[in-house]
Amino acid sequence: MPTAKLFPTYLHRALIGSRGAKRLNKQIQKECYVFRDLDDAGRRWSCENYWGGYTSYGSITDLPFRSSTFHSLKEMLDREVFRFVRHLDWDLSKGQPEMCSCWINIMGPGSHHSFHLHPDSVISGTYYVKVPPNSGAFKVEDPRIACFMGSPPVKRNVRRDNSRYMSLAPRARELVLFESWLKHEVPAHHAKSDRISVSFNYHWVDVGR
Repeated sequence: MPTAKLFPTYLHRALIGSRGAKRLNKQIQKECYVFRDLDDAGRRWSCENYWGGYTSYGSITDLPFRSSTFHSLKEMLDREVFRFVRHLDWDLSKGQPEMCSCWINIMGPGSHHSFHLHPDSVISGTYYVKVPPNSGAFKVEDPRIACFMGSPPVKRNVRRDNSRYMSLAPRARELVLFESWLKHEVPAHHAKSDRISVSFNYHWVDVGR
């Protein structure tokens, strides 16, 4: 009997290349700075907790309800999220994912975001607005790692299926989706210009609620 591969971890990637996507991305970038400049509370929090960067995670998380630009982005995100959850074989007759938060991240030189996950959500992700070279990858951790105990180290040239960590280099207008329990980080940003992204969470809404 051949070796079986069980319990895979999925990432969904999509390059938003629909008609008008470049124009929309340019407007999103412009509005990210507008919101940052208006967000006194977010700038204060970021100054204390997010060295070298700005995030509206603790202050402005309802962007699609504040801006028609971000509402258009949400419509594209919704379509990709439903493609992803169908791949996961979730039973959409019992409920459906619904966006519950959406916020801005602007990372300056030296900024980073350590490993974390997104409790109380089912799907999380990031849409990349501006990604200069050397501005930090998207890195994920094997969710089984806490159970490895005395597991030996893997080879330097380990196959991706057996790697403990995986990094990918996103591009501008690219979307990355993952299940919210997956730990991830953004290593240090080494570019001279800002790295701009929009992150979001979807929770599960039962049918009939």
